[in-house]
Amino acid sequence: MQKIISRILLVLLPGLVLIFSGCQSPKVQLVYDLGNGVQIEFVKIPAGSFMMGSPDNEAGGYMSQSPVRKVEISKPFLMGKFEVTQEQYIAVMGKNPSYFSGLKNPVECVSWYDAQKFCKKLSEITKMQVTLPTEAQWEYAARGESQSRFSFGDSENDLGDYCWYKDNSGDKTHPVGQKKPNKFGLYDMHGNVWEWCQDYYQDSYRNLASKDPKGPSSSTRRLIRGGSWSHSASYCRVANRYGNVPDNRNIGNGFRVCVVVVSGLD
Repeated sequence: MQKIISRILLVLLPGLVLIFSGCQSPKVQLVYDLGNGVQIEFVKIPAGSFMMGSPDNEAGGYMSQSPVRKVEISKPFLMGKFEVTQEQYIAVMGKNPSYFSGLKNPVECVSWYDAQKFCKKLSEITKMQVTLPTEAQWEYAARGESQSRFSFGDSENDLGDYCWYKDNSGDKTHPVGQKKPNKFGLYDMHGNVWEWCQDYYQDSYRNLASKDPKGPSSSTRRLIRGGSWSHSASYCRVANRYGNVPDNRNIGNGFRVCVVVVSGLD
């Protein structure tokens, strides 16, 4: 009988632990201890390709989410298992700008520039290259190998199992990780708070690269993805996208981070 090993821990660096979980489809996770009982977790997202964007017949789709095109993510990367929480933000930045109270809730009222400062500081702390995800990385990770409106399918009837949004949030954020994850093991990719991406925004995918795209070279706005606690189901679709001025500190705006794959995970 095959022996099942559910969790294997490997200490890589002080504060950094590599976890292999599962047996059929193992998920590689990286956990960094930020001190005082606060950790930040990452999940390995494999390289691959997907159809990016919203088909013409998708309910709730917009022209800004087209044309649909095949995009290649040529290298694996590590994605935050959860949106950055208030306690993580405090541990790294020493302050909490959030309107809503809750250390396990996602941090909000953060601008794109604030998110960049967090990434820079966390990179210094962990000795890893921490960034915001590109828009292509975000959608690829959010889809979890799905090509439907949501990571779990097309029906809005099931959205409440995966997402805090207008219909169930009670007009506030909620602790991360309370809803179901997607196939990659990521939580709250739908709703709770909008998530800043690295890219500049343009109003379509015209003339953008198909391999590891990084968006246009300039714009007045940066991308946000995922929808939030205050938005309807359509805004929480995996293809939905908006541009926001980078200095906007809105009570619906948060972020999650990525890490360039470290040796031994590629």
